Amino acid sequence: MNKQDFLAELERALRGLPQTDIEDRLTFYSEMIDDRIEEGLSEEAAVADIGEVSEIAAQIISDTPLAKIAKERFKQKQTLKTWEIILLAVGSPIWLSLIIALVAVILSVYISLWAVIISLWAVFASVIACSAASVFGGIIIAITNKVPSGIALIGAGIFCGGLSVFIFYGCKIATKGILILTKKLAVWIKNCFIKKEVA
Repeated sequence: MNKQDFLAELERALRGLPQTDIEDRLTFYSEMIDDRIEEGLSEEAAVADIGEVSEIAAQIISDTPLAKIAKERFKQKQTLKTWEIILLAVGSPIWLSLIIALVAVILSVYISLWAVIISLWAVFASVIACSAASVFGGIIIAITNKVPSGIALIGAGIFCGGLSVFIFYGCKIATKGILILTKKLAVWIKNCFIKKEVA
Protein backbone atom coordinates (compact mmCIF):
# COMPACT_ATOMS: atom_id res chain seq x y z
CA MET A 1 0.00 0.00 0.00
CA ASN A 2 1.38 3.40 -0.92
CA LYS A 3 1.08 6.62 1.07
CA GLN A 4 -1.88 7.97 -0.90
CA ASP A 5 -3.90 4.76 -0.49
CA PHE A 6 -3.07 4.62 3.22
CA LEU A 7 -4.21 8.21 3.82
CA ALA A 8 -7.38 7.73 1.75
CA GLU A 9 -8.29 4.58 3.67
CA LEU A 10 -7.56 6.28 6.99
CA GLU A 11 -9.74 9.21 6.00
CA ARG A 12 -12.62 6.84 5.15
CA ALA A 13 -12.20 5.02 8.48
CA LEU A 14 -12.29 8.31 10.41
CA ARG A 15 -15.34 9.75 8.63
CA GLY A 16 -17.72 10.97 11.31
CA LEU A 17 -15.04 12.64 13.41
CA PRO A 18 -14.71 16.44 13.25
CA GLN A 19 -13.03 17.44 9.97
CA THR A 20 -10.23 19.31 11.76
CA ASP A 21 -9.38 16.17 13.73
CA ILE A 22 -9.30 14.09 10.55
CA GLU A 23 -7.04 16.62 8.83
CA ASP A 24 -4.71 16.75 11.86
CA ARG A 25 -4.41 12.95 11.91
CA LEU A 26 -3.84 12.76 8.15
CA THR A 27 -1.12 15.41 8.39
CA PHE A 28 0.48 13.58 11.33
CA TYR A 29 0.59 10.23 9.51
CA SER A 30 1.69 11.83 6.25
CA GLU A 31 4.66 13.41 8.04
CA MET A 32 5.40 10.12 9.81
CA ILE A 33 5.55 8.30 6.47
CA ASP A 34 7.75 11.07 4.99
CA ASP A 35 10.13 10.81 7.97
CA ARG A 36 10.50 7.07 7.48
CA ILE A 37 11.11 7.52 3.76
CA GLU A 38 13.86 10.04 4.60
CA GLU A 39 15.40 7.41 6.89
CA GLY A 40 15.80 5.15 3.86
CA LEU A 41 12.63 3.04 3.76
CA SER A 42 10.62 2.65 0.57
CA GLU A 43 7.15 4.19 0.52
CA GLU A 44 5.44 0.78 0.88
CA ALA A 45 7.79 -0.25 3.72
CA ALA A 46 7.22 3.06 5.50
CA VAL A 47 3.44 2.59 5.28
CA ALA A 48 3.68 -1.05 6.43
CA ASP A 49 5.89 0.02 9.35
CA ILE A 50 3.19 2.33 10.69
CA GLY A 51 0.59 -0.42 11.09
CA GLU A 52 -2.89 -1.42 9.97
CA VAL A 53 -5.35 1.35 9.14
CA SER A 54 -8.13 -0.39 11.08
CA GLU A 55 -6.03 -0.52 14.27
CA ILE A 56 -4.92 3.09 13.91
CA ALA A 57 -8.50 4.26 13.28
CA ALA A 58 -9.80 2.25 16.26
CA GLN A 59 -7.19 3.86 18.52
CA ILE A 60 -8.00 7.36 17.25
CA ILE A 61 -11.74 6.81 17.77
CA SER A 62 -11.05 5.37 21.22
CA ASP A 63 -9.04 8.47 22.17
CA THR A 64 -11.65 10.92 20.86
CA PRO A 65 -14.19 12.04 23.50
CA LEU A 66 -17.75 10.80 22.92
CA ALA A 67 -19.13 14.32 23.31
CA LYS A 68 -16.99 15.53 20.40
CA ILE A 69 -18.18 12.70 18.13
CA ALA A 70 -21.84 13.24 19.09
CA LYS A 71 -21.54 16.99 18.55
CA GLU A 72 -20.10 16.43 15.08
CA ARG A 73 -22.81 13.89 14.29
CA PHE A 74 -25.67 16.21 15.17
CA LYS A 75 -24.01 19.32 13.73
CA GLN A 76 -24.03 17.83 10.25
CA LYS A 77 -27.62 16.60 10.46
CA GLN A 78 -29.83 17.92 7.70
CA THR A 79 -33.02 19.81 8.49
CA LEU A 80 -36.12 17.71 8.96
CA LYS A 81 -39.08 17.89 6.62
CA THR A 82 -42.50 18.85 7.97
CA TRP A 83 -43.90 15.31 7.78
CA GLU A 84 -40.85 13.98 9.63
CA ILE A 85 -41.38 16.48 12.45
CA ILE A 86 -45.06 15.54 12.67
CA LEU A 87 -44.21 11.83 12.70
CA LEU A 88 -41.62 12.37 15.44
CA ALA A 89 -44.10 14.37 17.54
CA VAL A 90 -46.93 11.86 17.13
CA GLY A 91 -44.69 8.85 17.80
CA SER A 92 -42.80 10.43 20.69
CA PRO A 93 -44.88 8.79 23.45
CA ILE A 94 -43.79 5.39 22.09
CA TRP A 95 -40.20 5.92 20.94
CA LEU A 96 -39.25 8.25 23.78
CA SER A 97 -40.56 5.77 26.37
CA LEU A 98 -38.65 2.93 24.71
CA ILE A 99 -35.41 4.93 24.59
CA ILE A 100 -35.75 5.93 28.26
CA ALA A 101 -36.46 2.31 29.23
CA LEU A 102 -33.47 1.04 27.24
CA VAL A 103 -31.12 3.61 28.78
CA ALA A 104 -32.48 2.81 32.27
CA VAL A 105 -31.93 -0.94 31.79
CA ILE A 106 -28.39 -0.49 30.45
CA LEU A 107 -27.53 1.97 33.22
CA SER A 108 -28.97 -0.28 35.95
CA VAL A 109 -27.01 -3.30 34.67
CA TYR A 110 -23.83 -1.22 34.58
CA ILE A 111 -24.43 0.16 38.10
CA SER A 112 -25.18 -3.38 39.34
CA LEU A 113 -21.83 -4.57 37.99
CA TRP A 114 -20.05 -1.79 39.86
CA ALA A 115 -22.08 -2.64 42.99
CA VAL A 116 -20.74 -6.21 42.78
CA ILE A 117 -17.18 -4.86 42.48
CA ILE A 118 -17.68 -2.58 45.50
CA SER A 119 -19.15 -5.51 47.46
CA LEU A 120 -16.12 -7.66 46.63
CA TRP A 121 -13.77 -4.96 47.90
CA ALA A 122 -15.93 -4.65 51.05
CA VAL A 123 -15.57 -8.40 51.62
CA PHE A 124 -11.80 -8.03 51.21
CA ALA A 125 -11.71 -5.19 53.77
CA SER A 126 -13.88 -7.24 56.17
CA VAL A 127 -11.61 -10.28 55.92
CA ILE A 128 -8.53 -8.11 56.57
CA ALA A 129 -10.23 -6.51 59.60
CA CYS A 130 -11.32 -9.96 60.83
CA SER A 131 -7.77 -11.27 60.45
CA ALA A 132 -6.23 -8.38 62.39
CA ALA A 133 -8.90 -8.53 65.10
CA SER A 134 -8.56 -12.32 65.46
CA VAL A 135 -4.78 -12.21 65.82
CA PHE A 136 -4.95 -9.32 68.30
CA GLY A 137 -7.82 -10.92 70.23
CA GLY A 138 -6.07 -14.30 70.24
CA ILE A 139 -2.97 -12.76 71.78
CA ILE A 140 -5.06 -11.07 74.49
CA ILE A 141 -6.94 -14.31 75.25
CA ALA A 142 -3.71 -16.34 75.32
CA ILE A 143 -2.21 -13.87 77.81
CA THR A 144 -5.27 -14.26 80.08
CA ASN A 145 -4.52 -17.97 80.64
CA LYS A 146 -6.85 -19.34 77.95
CA VAL A 147 -3.99 -20.48 75.73
CA PRO A 148 -5.83 -23.08 73.55
CA SER A 149 -8.62 -20.61 72.74
CA GLY A 150 -6.09 -17.88 72.04
CA ILE A 151 -4.04 -20.10 69.72
CA ALA A 152 -7.20 -21.16 67.88
CA LEU A 153 -8.18 -17.52 67.41
CA ILE A 154 -4.69 -16.59 66.21
CA GLY A 155 -4.82 -19.50 63.75
CA ALA A 156 -8.20 -18.30 62.47
CA GLY A 157 -6.74 -14.81 62.04
CA ILE A 158 -3.76 -16.14 60.08
CA PHE A 159 -6.14 -18.19 57.91
CA CYS A 160 -8.22 -15.07 57.21
CA GLY A 161 -5.02 -13.20 56.35
CA GLY A 162 -4.09 -15.87 53.79
CA LEU A 163 -7.62 -15.90 52.42
CA SER A 164 -7.50 -12.12 52.00
CA VAL A 165 -4.59 -12.50 49.55
CA PHE A 166 -6.75 -14.61 47.22
CA ILE A 167 -9.70 -12.25 47.64
CA PHE A 168 -7.46 -9.28 46.80
CA TYR A 169 -6.36 -10.80 43.49
CA GLY A 170 -9.95 -11.75 42.67
CA CYS A 171 -11.10 -8.18 43.36
CA LYS A 172 -8.24 -6.79 41.30
CA ILE A 173 -9.11 -9.01 38.30
CA ALA A 174 -12.82 -8.20 38.58
CA THR A 175 -12.11 -4.46 38.74
CA LYS A 176 -9.79 -4.68 35.74
CA GLY A 177 -12.48 -6.59 33.84
CA ILE A 178 -15.17 -3.98 34.53
CA LEU A 179 -12.79 -1.20 33.45
CA ILE A 180 -12.07 -3.04 30.18
CA LEU A 181 -15.82 -3.53 29.71
CA THR A 182 -16.35 0.19 30.29
CA LYS A 183 -13.74 1.09 27.69
CA LYS A 184 -15.20 -1.36 25.14
CA LEU A 185 -18.69 -0.01 25.78
CA ALA A 186 -17.48 3.56 25.21
CA VAL A 187 -15.73 2.55 21.97
CA TRP A 188 -18.88 0.69 20.84
CA ILE A 189 -21.04 3.77 21.46
CA LYS A 190 -18.53 5.95 19.57
CA ASN A 191 -18.52 3.49 16.67
CA CYS A 192 -22.33 3.63 16.55
CA PHE A 193 -22.10 7.38 15.93
CA ILE A 194 -19.32 6.92 13.37
CA LYS A 195 -21.18 4.17 11.47
CA LYS A 196 -24.35 6.26 11.35
CA GLU A 197 -22.30 9.14 9.96
CA VAL A 198 -20.72 6.97 7.27
CA ALA A 199 -24.09 5.49 6.23
